Amino acid sequence: MTAEAPAVGIIMGSPSDWPTMRHTADTLDKLGIAWEARITSAHRTPERLHAYATEAKSRGLKIIIAGAGLAAALPGAAAALTPLPVLGVPMEGKLMGGLDALLAIVQMPPGIPVGALAVGRPGAVNAALLAAAVLALSDPELSDRLDAYRAEQSAAVPENPEDT
Repeated sequence: MTAEAPAVGIIMGSPSDWPTMRHTADTLDKLGIAWEARITSAHRTPERLHAYATEAKSRGLKIIIAGAGLAAALPGAAAALTPLPVLGVPMEGKLMGGLDALLAIVQMPPGIPVGALAVGRPGAVNAALLAAAVLALSDPELSDRLDAYRAEQSAAVPENPEDT
């Protein structure tokens, strides 16, 4: 995490979600985007979630990334409380491998959007990259860093299978 005020809030319903959501934080770090992380369960700490989501914009956050499993209510509950974009990352689960969480995040009623990403680590990384792309629209330096990140990613892919 950088020393500047965070632009991205990473929230999760349980400490057990951090090993996945840490990939979001690591990707934001690579791009030089300040973030903060909090545990704000929609079911076990609703007052904490309410305070976090309703105060997020006034504190300077631009985007919230919410990791959730099981009922996966956190992204939708946060989106209902803030005008900021909310990106939902479904956690891998024991019940259906995370499909249950994915479906819960995707099935939002009209008027309360949540951007749903892939289950687990891929979704956590892509949530950070999507947040970066949104922030880069008004930040030319971040846009350059994001372009460089993508170029490095492309350069790391060998052209021939023998090169691996």
